[in-house]
Formats: sequence, C-alpha cells, structure tokens
Amino acid sequence: MKKNVLFILVIVMASLQLQAQTSTTVKVAGNCNMCKGHIEKAAKEAGAASASWDKVAKVLKFTFDAAKTSTDKIEEAVAAAGYDTEHKKASTEAYNDLDECCQYKRVKKP
Repeated sequence: MKKNVLFILVIVMASLQLQAQTSTTVKVAGNCNMCKGHIEKAAKEAGAASASWDKVAKVLKFTFDAAKTSTDKIEEAVAAAGYDTEHKKASTEAYNDLDECCQYKRVKKP
C-alpha cells in the first residue's frame, strides 16, 4: 500500500513539474554545429531547462520555468553570445568575437 501511495505522489509531482514549464521558439541566426553548441549553452545558462537549435530552420526551441527566467532573458543571453535573435541584436563586439565559420550574414533593418 505504501508503495502505491508513493508511486502516485511521484506521478503527481512530476506532472506538476511539467506544467510549470513553458515552451517556446525563437528565430536565431547562425551557421554551423559550433553555433548550435554556443546558442544552446547560452540559453541553458540563462535558465532554459532544455534548448535545441535547428541549423536549417534557424529556430531555437526551449523550455523554461517562468518563475526562474523569461524568454527575454534567454534571448538576451543568446545575443550576448553573439547571435541575433528575432527580438534582440548581438553587439558588434560579441558578433566579431565569433569564430569565422559562425559569423552569419547579418540583416540590416531599415
């Protein structure tokens, strides 16, 4: 009986944890697998529970706990690593610090 109660408690706690996670996607510029590593690392260091950047689609999909971080903070961290997002632009210095293979073509906004 104790095992059943404990098992149910574990299931309930796990489902509550999953409900606390927010999932979103954001466009992020980049070129290669090194970019993928840098982008995902920056997102995770900013509090993303998981992060996966698609090199072909140029999209970062991530989950996070809204009580601990935000989409804005995660995008700021990615931009600070040198990668433009759809809402944040990396500084020229951060972009220039990227390896040559990671320096994507930047889009100038009018």
